[in-house]
Amino acid sequence: MNFGLSTADEIATELGARLKALRLAQGLQQGELAGRAGVSRNTIVTLENKGQTTLASLLKVVMALGREADLEPLFEIKIQSIAQMEQAEAAKRIRAPRKFSRKTTPTKAKPGHAS
Repeated sequence: MNFGLSTADEIATELGARLKALRLAQGLQQGELAGRAGVSRNTIVTLENKGQTTLASLLKVVMALGREADLEPLFEIKIQSIAQMEQAEAAKRIRAPRKFSRKTTPTKAKPGHAS
């Protein structure tokens, strides 16, 4: 599944399905995983079927499955090459040109014409 083209609900449902697959691969019942994670069985059911839970419960389940290392690369700032960093820094320093307003001088009324 390409998360870049998915909605938040679709991603949550997919993650729930992946956690279910991990649980089954480890031969765990939902109640057993719930006990290890310190959450209710209903939390596991809802997570696996709908992808809904609190962040704290999700982390407990991931840790109970022994997959906390999978969380490490999340939201990590990717290291760039020096050239890319210099280019990004230079882009920060460039300012847009200022808009100069041209002051127009009022036209003088010609003699003999009413203003």
